[in-house]
Amino acid sequence: MDELDSEIIRLLQTDARQSNRELARKLGVAPSTCLERVRALTRRGVIRGYHADIDPAALNRGVQALVSVQVRPLSRAVIDTFKDSANALPEVLSVFVLAGGDDFLLHVAVQDLDHLHAFLLDRLSKRREIAGFRTSVIFQQVHDTAPARLPDVSPTPAS
Repeated sequence: MDELDSEIIRLLQTDARQSNRELARKLGVAPSTCLERVRALTRRGVIRGYHADIDPAALNRGVQALVSVQVRPLSRAVIDTFKDSANALPEVLSVFVLAGGDDFLLHVAVQDLDHLHAFLLDRLSKRREIAGFRTSVIFQQVHDTAPARLPDVSPTPAS
């Protein structure tokens, strides 16, 4: 990925609705060049799609939480089954499979604290493979909607 590709990605992350012509103008390249670069980035899987960033509260999801989950026994079958079933729950926004003390991190969004409590009791605590979980309520979320590509790591010289 060269500097032009990186700049295309940065601009699309900032505003994915801009036209190819506008994107090409900002980049200082021909629209045909820009279009081919965007298509190539999509074919390579760098650009995975476009979406609207919606306020969860507008979807009646005013309370968000991160739920750390430990499952037992640790096996591929248990991990895959739990990952798929957790991802299918309407309250779950994201499922992260982890290494370390916790096996999963669930990002959930619900109407209120009563619904969060019900989710934990009715959805999670009844699952036999769950050995334990901890919940952290999210008060505020700040995230970078346009992360830049980090430089490649150079090997460190041996001393």
